[in-house]
Amino acid sequence: MADDGSKQSTTVWPLPKFYFQVKWDSNVMSFQEVSGLDAEAQPIEYRHGDSADFAVIKMPGIKKTGNVTMKKGVFKSDNKFWDWFNQIKMNTIKRVPVTISLLDESGAATMVWTLANAWPTKITGTDLKSDGNEVAVETIEIAHEGLTIANS
Repeated sequence: MADDGSKQSTTVWPLPKFYFQVKWDSNVMSFQEVSGLDAEAQPIEYRHGDSADFAVIKMPGIKKTGNVTMKKGVFKSDNKFWDWFNQIKMNTIKRVPVTISLLDESGAATMVWTLANAWPTKITGTDLKSDGNEVAVETIEIAHEGLTIANS
């Protein structure tokens, strides 16, 4: 007889990635896609001269995070991306915390990524096609000074 899954726990399933929320400062914004939530420690290679091993050792170095890319549909009279981007002046920009939350089926945050001191580094408008049948989507790339992750 085939396993019908009735013995499977309801708490061991991975979460789907399509139910999420993004907050800029305290404003909730809707996005189609968020990518670039990554961090890495750059390796430092070192070998001291009297080492019996003729190989380098690797140590963790400076931590680095990439820019986060967010995509959303274009709406009439919605210029939030451009308004924020236009605030960039010589070394001055309004930096805001950005919080990305993966939500469970009840809408509660289960995993939260927080970007510290985020600011827009690139905006890409939608492509235009006379024979296209897609929604107009614009993209913003956000630089930040640190990524923290919290699980509930």
